[in-house]
Order: sequence, then C-alpha cells, then structure tokens
Amino acid sequence: SGAEWKDVPISCTEEGDQKWFGEMKFGMGLDFPNLPYMIDGDLKLTQSVAILRYLGRKFDMMPPDVARGDMVEQAIMDIRQFLGNISYSPQFDILKPVYLDKLRVHIESLTNFMGDGPFLFGDKVTYIDFMAYAFLLCHRALSPEDLEGPIDAYIGRVANLPRIKEWLESEECTDRIYYFHYPRPHCTWAGAPGPGP
Repeated sequence: SGAEWKDVPISCTEEGDQKWFGEMKFGMGLDFPNLPYMIDGDLKLTQSVAILRYLGRKFDMMPPDVARGDMVEQAIMDIRQFLGNISYSPQFDILKPVYLDKLRVHIESLTNFMGDGPFLFGDKVTYIDFMAYAFLLCHRALSPEDLEGPIDAYIGRVANLPRIKEWLESEECTDRIYYFHYPRPHCTWAGAPGPGP
C-alpha cells in the first residue's frame, strides 16, 4: 500500500517480559491488552485477526467474496491453533505425526482452493494471503518436505511482493530473531528463528 509503519518488537527474554508486563501491557490504553497490538492514530487494536481485517478494509485488501474469505481465514486459524496447542505440550513428539497428517490434508485443500492463483483469490492480494504466508512459514520450519511444489511457489510469490521483499531484506528485519511461538522453557517446540521467506 505504501503506508508508513513502525515495528515495535518485544524480545522473548526476561528483559522483554519485564518491559511488556511491567511497563506496557496495562499502560497503553488497550481495551484487551495483548500482543500483537496496533496503533493507528486514535485507534488501538489487539488480536491478530482483528488487526488484519482492519488493514484489509483500510487498504482495499479484502477478498472479493467475503463469505469464502471468512471460510479460508478460519480454516487457517484452526490448523494454526492446533500447532500452537501441541507446541506447548510435553507430548509434542507423540502429537506431531497426528498434526502433520492434518496439515497435509489442509495444504491440499489450500492448494486446490487457490487453483491457478497466483494468490488465494486470483490476481488480488488480500489480507488472507499474509495470514496464510505467516502460517505456512511456521509449518515449513516444522516439516519443510510437506510444503514443496505449488504451495512453496505461493510462499515465494508473497515474499516477493515489493513491500514484503523490501521488509524481509531490510536490516530492521534481518538483524532480529523472530520465533513463531514463545521460546523455551515456555514451550516444547519454539519454531525456527527468522522471518522467512
């Protein structure tokens, strides 16, 4: 969109915990204090899906078929939630094969839905593409062989969108370590550091 924005990372360290829980969480005027948060003028939002939907509406990145967009959005959130649940389980190694079976079905459905693409809703890039991109990077860190072929090409197309590519190659991005979940000892599988592509 060309809009200017600023990333405010909270490090996954004791210092980061103290900063968020001690200084920021309840002192920013957020209705439902949580991460991530977004401040746009007088508007303060939390909850990742609410933020994505807001940005989708603001920058004309809503799917042309809203009902089908809602469906894909929630399908992504379902499988993402499953990964989150097992990541915090001490039985991660036992649950991982069950999760990967579900993931393969989900990836096939996502690939079929996209068809010839190039994005989930044809030529139009929507906020759901960014949600899917982040979701797929998580799963590629866990099981890269399950994201080969068309879905890997899709990840590359999103990563090569001009503003995304610019961000991924910027020092602001590459000089940081990102985790898909909270690092150990808080969870069993913390994901792989790095934002992709």
